[in-house]
Amino acid sequence: MEAIRMGNEIATPPTYQSMPEAESVRLVVIPTYNEIENIEAIIRKVMSLKPNFDLLVVDDGSPDGTAVAVRDLQFEYPGRIHLLERRGKLGLGTAYIAGFQYALREGYQYIFEMDADFSHNPDDLVRLWAACAQDGYDMAIGSRYISGVNVVNWPIGRVLMSYFAGTYVRFITGMPVMDATAGFKCYTRRVLSTIPLDRIRFVGYAFQIEMKFTAWKYGFRIKEVPIIFTDRTQGQSKMSSGIFREAVLGVIELKVNSLFRHYTPASENKENNVLKK
Repeated sequence: MEAIRMGNEIATPPTYQSMPEAESVRLVVIPTYNEIENIEAIIRKVMSLKPNFDLLVVDDGSPDGTAVAVRDLQFEYPGRIHLLERRGKLGLGTAYIAGFQYALREGYQYIFEMDADFSHNPDDLVRLWAACAQDGYDMAIGSRYISGVNVVNWPIGRVLMSYFAGTYVRFITGMPVMDATAGFKCYTRRVLSTIPLDRIRFVGYAFQIEMKFTAWKYGFRIKEVPIIFTDRTQGQSKMSSGIFREAVLGVIELKVNSLFRHYTPASENKENNVLKK
């Protein structure tokens, strides 16, 4: 069985085919900390997309009023914007896990990771969803490196670090993903229902690698969809040397631990995927 397939489509938004489904089946999870400069604009952009995407903001106690801005917009888009407020900075990985668990409880079928700062183009959500809903993949990655190097406004040192991080991950793990640290993704419900989320332990870039690696080990079909990544123009980056060290050492830990862990093939996992009502 082929575990992973790569895609090379041109980076233009497709027209989506009308599908007989409930509207509230897609949820975009956006973790935030001090994103007041971006949050209203990113929410309005996601709300404007067709087909509809619901949105969950997981805010780690932003002192700049990010959560307040989200609550104000909830009145404008009733039932489509959700907010999970946490006390203090608990990490990117735990924010996404909390968002995934919320999505599963609420019955969403397609769950997305996306940054709040427009480094990920919200228009590409439609392309990631189409890769899963129409092309039949279990997971779609918005990839900066599947069709060359598509990064804007990064210094060359950071581009090289990011690119060769993918080379390092492929060498250590054997996982054939070009953009291993990508944080722009679409998961089908089946993937997140299969992965034991309470066993995901990393919080930074290593979290992104761990989720891809675990999905790949379970045999899910993954597609890299080419995107153009544009560095943030508003707010401050959350990158730190500690997050980078976690990724470097975490890859080795992932590989070693996987040698002693059993992964039931995705074809043997069954779940009742009832659409959200």
